[in-house]
Parts: sequence; C-alpha cells; structure tokens
Amino acid sequence: MENKRIVFDPKILAGKPIIQGTRISVELVLELLASGMSAEEIIKEYPHLKKADILAAIDYAAKALKHEEVVIIG
Repeated sequence: MENKRIVFDPKILAGKPIIQGTRISVELVLELLASGMSAEEIIKEYPHLKKADILAAIDYAAKALKHEEVVIIG
C-alpha cells in the first residue's frame, strides 16, 4: 500500500494514517466526504490540503478495504 501522501508517525494521532505534513487524518478526510462535503469545500476549510491529498485518502481507504478479510460465523 504505497502512497507517498499518506504517512504514519507514532507521535501524531497515535500513529493513525495522516496526510503528509499535516495532523489531518485519513479518517477525518473520509468523514468530511461522507458528511457531504465536496473536495473543494474541504480544501476551503483546510487550505493547506490539495485535491491530490483527498484523492490519496480515498485511495488509501479503498486499498485497505481491498485487503480486509470477511469471516462469516454461523
């Protein structure tokens, strides 16, 4: 899962994946998108973000889910 815009730092947000050079987590970006905000609205709210950062967060989440294992019990 190589993505140079998404980094991990145990000193920032307990090591959660964040946008490089920020303290903004992938999780926050996804929550903002899920709440209905557009990429443009997110960038207006967080002007140090780029559209490529938002796309990288989506890509990271998609790749993480791709490797998720589903176990059905029952």
